[in-house]
Amino acid sequence: MPAIAVYQAMNAWQVHRYRRQASSHIDLQRQGYSSMYPISPELAAFVAKTASFTGDDSSLAGLRQAYNHMCRAFTSPTPEGLAVTDFSLAGRGVRSYLPTMLGPADGWPCLLYIHGGGWVVGGLDSHDFICVELASALQVLVIAIDYRLAPEHPFPAAYEDCRAVWRAIQAGQGPHAINRQRLVVMGDSAGGNLAAALCLGLRDDGEPQPRAQVLIYPGLGGPADLPSRRDCRDAPLLSSADTDSYLALYLQGSGKPSPYAMPLLAADFSGLPKAFIALAQFDPLRDDGILYAERLQAAGVTAVLYPGKGLVHGCLRARRQVPEVDRLYDYLLDYLGSEGLTQV
Repeated sequence: MPAIAVYQAMNAWQVHRYRRQASSHIDLQRQGYSSMYPISPELAAFVAKTASFTGDDSSLAGLRQAYNHMCRAFTSPTPEGLAVTDFSLAGRGVRSYLPTMLGPADGWPCLLYIHGGGWVVGGLDSHDFICVELASALQVLVIAIDYRLAPEHPFPAAYEDCRAVWRAIQAGQGPHAINRQRLVVMGDSAGGNLAAALCLGLRDDGEPQPRAQVLIYPGLGGPADLPSRRDCRDAPLLSSADTDSYLALYLQGSGKPSPYAMPLLAADFSGLPKAFIALAQFDPLRDDGILYAERLQAAGVTAVLYPGKGLVHGCLRARRQVPEVDRLYDYLLDYLGSEGLTQV
């Protein structure tokens, strides 16, 4: 079956599940708890609002349109004091978020951001909310990558795009002066996968690496029998079946799985950048992050693990709506500041 047909068939089923989740979590919002996924009333309201944007069009274009519509609903106007610019690096689209304050003489501390979306949806606009938050709160330069999406562009396209942008930054390309000693890579979900893969590839090729890797509920290609796959198989906003579907679309035609597609397949975790890994308790990908942290630590690499108690996958958009999400942001911002990613 052609890839698009496979995707449409899987997505039609996902839309049905998504609607069922929306209905069940509206009830959860009223009750304030769930026996299987005891999330707070505030987070339940966020889940219900997120799921309400699911449309009737189960095509790839329809899914992307619904996802973009949902993202816009959680995106605030750009605040004053931040210049947002779209340009190209190594032929790839990027967007920079630059504070209008006078930059440091030795170049801007920089956060390279890689968006989530299962390698299939998302782009520069979908994660504008967190890039604005990070640039504003820390007063640092944030550069977001608009990598190519599957299924039109399966692995290794997205990985290669991230490598190309990284190399362009290292070569001093682009309009901004960057302090490459204060450069961190960060991603959520599929973006966390790409951030970890980028670090592996750079280490393997002996190229300069980021100061740290920051991964938010990443999917890292962990084995199918991890407990979180079972315990969170129908978790709010992301099921185990969803993760399998997205990964299949990303890997189609790639042959033998690569650690650059599934970082937990790596044989060696030594020599990688230190890591901050934030989990969501009710997420089938939760144990990917735990396993990655354990393997880094076993290889002598510092890894900080945030447990994300009570959180669900995709909760970053609930900033200033859900107290437990705000606590995640507070911890994240403190960590980035401790790594020199701050001007405040």
